[in-house]
Amino acid sequence: MSLKLRHVHAEGLPNVRELLVDLYLEIYGDERDNPFYARERIEERLDIHASCDEWKAVIGYNDGEIVGYAYAARLPSGSGWWNGTTPALPPEFCEESGNRTVALFELMVRKPWRKTGAAQCIHDDLLAARDEERATLLVDTAHPKAVALYECWGYEAIGTKRPFTDSPTYAVMLKPLR
Repeated sequence: MSLKLRHVHAEGLPNVRELLVDLYLEIYGDERDNPFYARERIEERLDIHASCDEWKAVIGYNDGEIVGYAYAARLPSGSGWWNGTTPALPPEFCEESGNRTVALFELMVRKPWRKTGAAQCIHDDLLAARDEERATLLVDTAHPKAVALYECWGYEAIGTKRPFTDSPTYAVMLKPLR
C-alpha cells in the first residue's frame, strides 16, 4: 500500500467537509438509528472541533481512494475537556493554558485498510509537528481492541467519561508528546 497524506487546516475545511462527514457516516453506519451519529450531530461536532486553535486534519489516500483520516486541535485555555472524568483528576492536571494539550478528536480508517498500519501512519503524521506537551483522546469503552491499540501507541487510559447524555462511555486516554 502506498499511502499519500493530505494536510488540511481550518481554512481548507469547506473543501473536505462533506468527505469527512460522509466517511464518518460510512464507518458508523451500524449506528444509523442512534441520534448521536446523525449527520447533523457529526457536522455540529466537526464545526466545534474545527473552531479550536491549530485544528488540522490528515487524510490518507491509496491510489486516489480515501483510506481514512484524523483531526486534532489544541484545547483552549480553561477547557472543560477533563470535566466529568471518573475518577476526578487533580485540578493542576486539568489546567489548560491554550497550548498544553492537543485533542485527537477523530481517527478513522475504512475497513479494507484496517490492520495495515494506515491508522498509525495517519495518527503519527498528524501529531509529528505538534508542540503541545501531551495528546488526549476519547475512545468508546465498548471497543477494547481500540483502547489496546492506543495503548500500544503510548497512550494510557486515565479514566472514563460520557461527554453527552446520548454518547457512549469513553476511555479518556493521554500520551506525553515531549
